[in-house]
Amino acid sequence: MTTQARPRIPDDIAKTVISPKSYKDDSVVYSAFRWLRENMPLGVAEVDGYDPIWIVTKHADIRKVEVNAKLFHNADHNPILVDRASDDFTRQINGGSLKIISSLTYMDPPEHAAYRNITSSWFLPGRINKLEDQVRELARKSVDHLLSFDGECDFVRDFALHYPLRVIMGLFGVPPEDEPRMLKLTQEFFGVHDPEEQREGMVNDPVAGAKMWAASLEDFYKYFDDLSAKRRAEPADDLLSLIANSRVNGMPIPRDEANGYYVAIATAGHDTTSSSTAGGLHGMIAYPENFAKVKADPGLIPGLVDEAIRWTSPVKHFMRNAVEDTELRGQQIGAMDRLMMCYPSGNRDEEVFTDPDRFDITRSPNPHIAFGFGPHMCLGQHLAKLEMRVLFQELLPHLKSIELAGDPRFVETNFVGGYKRLPIRFKKR
Repeated sequence: MTTQARPRIPDDIAKTVISPKSYKDDSVVYSAFRWLRENMPLGVAEVDGYDPIWIVTKHADIRKVEVNAKLFHNADHNPILVDRASDDFTRQINGGSLKIISSLTYMDPPEHAAYRNITSSWFLPGRINKLEDQVRELARKSVDHLLSFDGECDFVRDFALHYPLRVIMGLFGVPPEDEPRMLKLTQEFFGVHDPEEQREGMVNDPVAGAKMWAASLEDFYKYFDDLSAKRRAEPADDLLSLIANSRVNGMPIPRDEANGYYVAIATAGHDTTSSSTAGGLHGMIAYPENFAKVKADPGLIPGLVDEAIRWTSPVKHFMRNAVEDTELRGQQIGAMDRLMMCYPSGNRDEEVFTDPDRFDITRSPNPHIAFGFGPHMCLGQHLAKLEMRVLFQELLPHLKSIELAGDPRFVETNFVGGYKRLPIRFKKR
């Protein structure tokens, strides 16, 4: 990182933004983001054990970095923020490289475009909209299950975790009997810092996160190697077959790149949707005028979906590095300086969103960046919105009232995650 004078973020604020523990409490981390936007929207965090990094908190700055993939790379360093010890562990077990998974997240141009094009047409709105009947059938079954509870349940554990899992696994081609395995591996994959998700013997290990990441990837790969071989021998009409039989630059997609694709879809394809769905319900409980509005006018459900995604922001960050000296918000960014793109902060930026902490399903426009922006924008965004829209269309007519039956709990992660528990009490119509 360049050694010239630069704004240094106060230690307590820097530690709050970087530490996975902070994200267990929305009020703590959003307070830190608010301070940064008001006082130091682009500053350097210097936290013991971590590389010095620029913290990017403003909506416009995040978009500016994201749209310029040639200047700001994903894969020259680790695109996910961990401490130095964890990066060292990854290099040790990965031949000196931090690219432990060959997914789109770890790719830059032109490699990124070549692999993104494998599935980009599959995720277009026209193709996704044809899945609505199939998704609606799963939504109805899930709503029936929720309504079978006697007016009280954990909306996350009993409901929100399972519906998007069934959708994505069905479209992906994973057998229904393997869904619990995929759910467990996903929780370990994204919950590497959460003691409740860590494997036996890893709790309190200084590099538990890196070890969990590697262990869950190994288990994912073992599973998908077998399934991929079956799809190459007998292709089906599913995403897994599409990827398994794809070619890049005239050659079959390599094993690591195929597995990277599988893992990305199998994890992010349902975890983020689960969190946003839970956030939508929690938002309507915290700001009940929204529940009344959408009950009176179901046409507001698309707005509910977008606001749930903005308000929850399940993807907390991705890292970028500058490939050459440049300037951002008047600050001199040096070649190979690392930048932490803080999406929850961008989605609460007062310059873009009026009363940003408030949950408001009538918010319009709602230019949130929860799916990212530019060439790395989430491939599955249209599927996620379809799933959530259909679910709320099926669920809300059956609910007369909803309220909390306990405190919400969040996953301990600074990367991808959201609600771990959402106890609710409800009355049926």
